[in-house]
Amino acid sequence: MTIPTAILFPGQGSQESGMGRDLADADRDAMEAWKKAERISGLDLRAIYWEGDDKAMADTRALQPALTVVNLNLWRVLSGKVSPAATAGHSLGEYSSLAAAGVLHTDAVLELVSLRGRLMADADPDGKGTMAAVLKLSLADVESAVAEVAAATGEMIGVANYNTPGQYVASGTKAAIAALQDAVKLRKGRALPLPVSGAFHSPLMKEAAAEMAKALEKASWSPARFAVYPNVTGKATTDQRVLQRLLLDQMTSSVRWIDTIAGQYSDVVRRFVECGPKGVLSKMVKPILDARPDAPTPESYTVETVGSREQAEAFRG
Repeated sequence: MTIPTAILFPGQGSQESGMGRDLADADRDAMEAWKKAERISGLDLRAIYWEGDDKAMADTRALQPALTVVNLNLWRVLSGKVSPAATAGHSLGEYSSLAAAGVLHTDAVLELVSLRGRLMADADPDGKGTMAAVLKLSLADVESAVAEVAAATGEMIGVANYNTPGQYVASGTKAAIAALQDAVKLRKGRALPLPVSGAFHSPLMKEAAAEMAKALEKASWSPARFAVYPNVTGKATTDQRVLQRLLLDQMTSSVRWIDTIAGQYSDVVRRFVECGPKGVLSKMVKPILDARPDAPTPESYTVETVGSREQAEAFRG
């Protein structure tokens, strides 16, 4: 019997030194994908990610096309072995999910994520915005702290990522994020500044989103071959018009990953396969499902990470 499977694609934060090299060295098409991404982005992505300088690897201009290549090269190996019921990608990873579902062509996705990386890097030339992970607090406490800081400072701040019931990410001005650290500490939580170049998934990305809209409008869109769960809603759709609109909204809206995973489980997904390096998303599945009112037993679903050539080749659908 086929187990209903969701393919999950990671985003920024999942990069690592040497990612994707094992598959590219053994597969001509995988290597060509790297070369294509380098031509599109104008960056020497293989040197950056295969030689492993942390600062260079964190640059969103390089990271977005490079991680997308890794995700999609791994998916190309898996695609002949599994017929997914659903897919989703975390932030940047949503572009990989749209390629996997046949909504956007791979070449178009590489063009779009390269543009997205440049726009996001240039969206805050004065360095006004930043982000912080908020840990060990309930959603109510996180939202209370954010609202308190917004009222007290008059600065822009919001919840950018709803990752798990114990892990959220706030996005806003540097002044607001600094104040949030104090507000979180008072509530017995932790707020950890993130090494990012702007306040992503917030209104500070509005100008970048306006430029991105032009490129998304020019792209060729098709209905999804299986359900896609967009970050903005966490709800399944195959409608390319809805997916296009929500992909644009994603730049200035929150990533609702808790709703995404919970929604996939409610819609009968029982196997979660992360297609990308490091296994960041795989670690989020259990805490999300454990927080459901009808928390499923660990035996009722499986979670796997496919982040290397060896894992991709060993995968069984």
